[in-house]
Amino acid sequence: MSKPSADALLVRHLGRVDFLPTYQAMQAFTAQRDSSTPDEIWLCEHAPVFTQGLAGSPGHLLAPGSTPVVATDRGGQVTYHGPGQVVAYALIDLRRAGYFVKEYVYKLEEALLRTLLHFGLTGLRVAGAPGVFVRRFDPSNHSLLAARPTPTNTALGKPPPDFTGLAKIAALGVKVSRHCTYHGVALNVHMDLSPFHQINPCGYPGLDTTDLFTMGADVSWQAAADVLGEKLRLYLAP
Repeated sequence: MSKPSADALLVRHLGRVDFLPTYQAMQAFTAQRDSSTPDEIWLCEHAPVFTQGLAGSPGHLLAPGSTPVVATDRGGQVTYHGPGQVVAYALIDLRRAGYFVKEYVYKLEEALLRTLLHFGLTGLRVAGAPGVFVRRFDPSNHSLLAARPTPTNTALGKPPPDFTGLAKIAALGVKVSRHCTYHGVALNVHMDLSPFHQINPCGYPGLDTTDLFTMGADVSWQAAADVLGEKLRLYLAP
């Protein structure tokens, strides 16, 4: 059997796996890859765990209880992973793909937006806050969001993100090492959302979180994973 070419993008379904060994596997994959290594997307689900970003503040862990807390090397603050959430790890050689980190993050968010649209929901970007949001009481509303990123409100020194009427449905955190990425995105499908009350999600006190099911999209984990994997493969391909 011939080996996949370096410009292939392989989508792997890992099933339910523990976070820490998966994180270590991403680090090892990135450290050992070379210019001929095909890019990969790993789709999985984790047992309950809080993960801290590289500059994560302990103050955002309000009451973790018995849930494990794992320090990581991704950007961002604290988030939660658990059953009913699709986690997609993107292992991409940015230099070979031909785009920069800012464009890469845009492509990750675009894949999430297109996944939500597939299930009848309108995802939204908020200036200054990576990830994807929905209108809490009108999740299919396509009208432009006042707090969306624009050339003026993404400049330094602007006001903090405006989450009025919004809930976060997907988180994003990345690490780039030697032009290669790991970590990725987490899409809430149908999960116990209460652990998000034990933290300040992504470092924002009081930030509301939601999932596809709560927003009226009753889909299986596998269906959401399949669509997200395909959208990531489409938007991250060189």
